[in-house]
Amino acid sequence: MNALDKICEFISPSLGLKREAARMRLDMVRSIQNSGYDEGGASQRKNSMKGWNAESLSPQEDIDLNLNILRQRTKSLFMTSPLAASAIKTNRTNVVGAGLRLKSRIDFKALGISHQEADELEKQIEREFNLWAESKRCDNLGLNDFYELQQIAIMSWLINGDGFALVKHTNTTPYMPYGLRIHLIEGDRVSTPNSNGDYVNLRYKLENGNRIYSGVEIDKEGSVVAYHVCNSYPNSVLELNKKWERVEAFGAETGLPNVLQIMEAERPDQYRGVPYLATVVESLKQLTRYTEAELMAAVINAFFTVFVKTDSPDDSANDFSGVTENETSIDSPDYKLGPGMVNILREGESIEIADAKRPNVNFDGFVSSMTKYIGAALEIPYELLTKSFTASYSASRAALLEAWKAFKMRRTWFANDFCQPVYEIWLCEAVARGRIDAPGFFNDPSIRKAYSRADWNGPAPGQLDPVKEVDAATKRVENGFSTRERETIEINGGDFDRNIEQLIIENEKMKAIKTKEGE
Repeated sequence: MNALDKICEFISPSLGLKREAARMRLDMVRSIQNSGYDEGGASQRKNSMKGWNAESLSPQEDIDLNLNILRQRTKSLFMTSPLAASAIKTNRTNVVGAGLRLKSRIDFKALGISHQEADELEKQIEREFNLWAESKRCDNLGLNDFYELQQIAIMSWLINGDGFALVKHTNTTPYMPYGLRIHLIEGDRVSTPNSNGDYVNLRYKLENGNRIYSGVEIDKEGSVVAYHVCNSYPNSVLELNKKWERVEAFGAETGLPNVLQIMEAERPDQYRGVPYLATVVESLKQLTRYTEAELMAAVINAFFTVFVKTDSPDDSANDFSGVTENETSIDSPDYKLGPGMVNILREGESIEIADAKRPNVNFDGFVSSMTKYIGAALEIPYELLTKSFTASYSASRAALLEAWKAFKMRRTWFANDFCQPVYEIWLCEAVARGRIDAPGFFNDPSIRKAYSRADWNGPAPGQLDPVKEVDAATKRVENGFSTRERETIEINGGDFDRNIEQLIIENEKMKAIKTKEGE
């Protein structure tokens, strides 16, 4: 207490108490202001933080406003940067590979049928689905089968931030009893009509009260009701008369989706996806420029450039402008580089070899560090991003396991956004056409779900040490931690049921051969 406080306390104890209480509250407020994030990431007093004006807006302002340039730069990197191409293709190869395969998983208990009956129905469904999926007639363009469409769809998703599949139906043919067709389009074509890239026009209200955000129409509750698809790409000059078609998200009578949007959402109220390379665009571009500069310097250095120095006071000694091509001049020097070449220099001349100090000894270390930095943001370990496995078995396996967490997550998203919806639409047609017998399929949504359950299996992680991997799988099965079917999928992406059927056939053949040899 200072002298004034003591005087106030002596004259009026109640006033002194109020002053002391006020001082305590003030100290408490100051202590709160100087605690928590205020001294860290939220500090406005530190010199390192004063100039950092971070301001986050809505998902539409943060994402949609920058989408066009992010897409164009990502596409450019994919076509020009080896590291960017590796990041995209590594995901494509590990998430879907040659295509995610259907494994029907009918909920036979919910349907009240036996396991054997469900097993037979699952095999029939898989045969019928492959009839459609393995044909190029499943593609509206007639160019790819369903498994190739998956590869295109996931690359479109990673490059553009989202991908779209339009569900169409055509007439059947004697060769294809199904009319379902899938038409893939890139995210650029789904845009607000007549926006021309101007954010002011990227969002506007319709007469019915709905709003459009970057081509996605939502109702008053924020639910997606339609998509606006342009007949051309935004920057294309092949189609000058651009037109937009409104496609409802779901069929009015069937409730099945008319448009499938493949997207990884980052924030609530987000209607468009962000390109996979968005956070590392600058790093990838700068690293590509640096690599190209180092490569060019090494090429120039390989030319073994030699400069001729002269002590002549002017350039008259080297002025050959008066000598034509057909004239020969004794004063015209002819300097050449070649095996065993001897050049006689003129008086006062000497040579100096240009040394570009290439290759740069720090090049590999710097590129490796930047690659690790980029790989961390993309959830791809350095070894997998560069396809360079030089570490120990334990380190390489740990890197692969960490990468497969991200790959499995994206595989689940992709299957849920693309493969499963397409399968359910196909199954509805198969049941409606009578090619699959599924009693009660259209009567109860729970029955339809029981018939529609499925797994989508893709490429396996691979094995660094097959003996150890198989021994571990055997122990997991013996102790009930896993199943033979699951381990077959995880080890090589195979089908346990088909393996057993094939083994029975092979064992019978081996027995027959041994019987003949015994006779």
